[in-house]
Formats: sequence, C-alpha cells, structure tokens
Amino acid sequence: MLLENRRRMETLFSVAFIFCSVFTAGVQGDSLTILQAPGYVSFQKGDWPISGEKIPDMVALTMGFSVQEDLSWPGLRAGQLFQRPRANVLVVVRGVDSLALPQNVASYPLENPVPFTLDSVAETVHSLFADDTPVVLQLAPSEERLYMLGKANAVFEDLPVTLQQIRSRLSQDGSVLASLPLNSLNRNAEADLLFLSEVQVLHDITALLQRHRHLAQDHSPDLYSLELSGLEELGRRYGQDSPQYRDATAILANVLQKFGEDVFGLYGDSAVVEVVTVKSFEAPLTRKSRSILESKQISNPGSPYNLAYKYNFNYAVIFNIVLWLMIILALAVIVISYNLWNMDPGYDSIIYRMTNQKIRLD
Repeated sequence: MLLENRRRMETLFSVAFIFCSVFTAGVQGDSLTILQAPGYVSFQKGDWPISGEKIPDMVALTMGFSVQEDLSWPGLRAGQLFQRPRANVLVVVRGVDSLALPQNVASYPLENPVPFTLDSVAETVHSLFADDTPVVLQLAPSEERLYMLGKANAVFEDLPVTLQQIRSRLSQDGSVLASLPLNSLNRNAEADLLFLSEVQVLHDITALLQRHRHLAQDHSPDLYSLELSGLEELGRRYGQDSPQYRDATAILANVLQKFGEDVFGLYGDSAVVEVVTVKSFEAPLTRKSRSILESKQISNPGSPYNLAYKYNFNYAVIFNIVLWLMIILALAVIVISYNLWNMDPGYDSIIYRMTNQKIRLD
C-alpha cells in the first residue's frame, strides 16, 4: 500500500514538473535583441533583464556619451575609449513579444516595458555635433510623427510619413509590394496597409543612405529611432492566431534582419542595431515634451535661487588635462629643486666658474 502511494506521488510530481516546463517554455516575455554591433562594443551573452526606462542610457553608453546615473547592467561592458560606433539604430516593434531573428549578437529579456524615447540622446548629438551633419531621425509611422535634427534634414524630407503619402508610395515603382510574399495580407485593408507602410519606410531609409553615402562616412554619429506598430494593429484586427498575423511576423523578421545587415554595411561595420519587441506597453505611449526652461532642483549653496550647476560635456576632458598637467608640473618642480639643492657651485655653475677664473687672474 505504501509503495503504491509512493508511485502515485512520483507520477503526480512528474506530471506537474512536465506541465510547468512546457508552460515556462511556451511563455516568452518582451525582449531586447542586439541585431548588429561592432567588435569593440562588447555585449555579453546572458539572461540579464533590462528595464525599459534604462534603454536610452544603454544607447547613450554605446555611442560613448555620459549618463546621469551609472547603468548597473552586466549585459554591456565598457568598450574602447577612442573608438565608438558611427550610428545607433533602435527599432521598437509593438504587438509581439519576440521575433525569430537567428543572426543576432545577443538577446535579453525586457522587464518593466514602460514607454521611452531617445530625446536625451538626440539632444546630446545635436548639441555636440551641431556644426557637422549628424542624422537624427525619430520616426513613428502609426502616429504620423517625424522628428529630424541637424543639417541632414534635406535628405529625409521626402520620406513618406502619413498614411496618404505611404499609400501613394506603395503604388509607385520600386515599392516593397513587388518583392514581398503577401500571402494572406491584403493591400487594400487599412490594418494591412499600415504594416506594409512600415516595411516600406525601412526600405526607403536604407535606399536614401545608399544614395547619400557621405552621411554614413562623416565623423559625426547618427541616431535612428523607429517605432513600428503594424503587428499590434493586425493582432487587434484579425487576432494573434490568424494567418495574417503569422505571415506579417515572418515578413517583419526577414525585413529587420536584412535592414540591420544593410545599415551595418553602409556604416562600414561600425553601427549598433537594436530591436525591442513589446507585447504592450504598461502605459499609453505618449511623447513627452520638455521645456528648455525646465530644470531639476539641485541644491547649490552658492546660488540664492537654487539653480542647478551648469554642466559641460567637456568637463571630464578638461578635468583630466588640468589634473595631469598639475601633476607633471609638481614633479618637475620637485626634480628641479632636488638638483639645485645638491648642486656644487664650483663645478656645476658656469657663473661661479668664470668668477673663480677672474679672481685668479687678478
């Protein structure tokens, strides 16, 4: 009797373990995938989650910029000081938790998927390289938003943004409709058109960069922030088990893989391409505007108005120059003083030598 009860308990535990394993393997969370990265930007493979609000800091660190708070995330290691990528491309895909991207550098789970923007990184690029031609492109076709900074605006002025512009672009020569396996997708449906328009925008960006290669070969870093929500609309319209959603997921995975390879090659293997897949954001995705008069209340005893210290991005460079110059000057003073103290005036000084000779002649 005891033996039979023991066997029943072992069977129940085995079934429960198998069920939990299958359930855990079947559930996938949001993810951050590093699609392309140069060798000197060191991403470590591992199951280290990263918060959504920390992604702008991660992008800034990969481009060699400083951040307000240290990023305590082991997925990114400190790279070379004098070698930084010439571009960073971040693609946010809404409506899916993961994509089949086999050729990637590393992939990490994404926790706390809150809405984020790269406005802080864009402002840094624009302030440091205002006299050059940096490409700062923030694009959201679903919300008909296009933000550009810098002198490279003229290149992307003809980029289709609104649904009406993209609808006419899809009917022109060289559109992606001629090369994509649409299968169950309908080019006349509104949700399908939104997804195809986003694919067309990715194709047009690489086509513009190929025609204007000088933008990818200058010394100023470029920043791309692209938001895609076509899959989310397809899942809402047809359901995530529909053939339209499955076909669109396969198409987008192939398009993003080729898009990353093309951008990586255009920048001479010196670009970082990240793909963030989010099933749904925890809060509505809104673009937060910030006034230039807004400032954080930082305690400054020297100011009666409690103003923040004026920070310059060249502070670290100037600090190191002044520090090491002072150390070198201090060492020089010590060495010179030591030699003067131990100098023999009769042999080491030409003044005393000439004086002695003159005295002897007299």
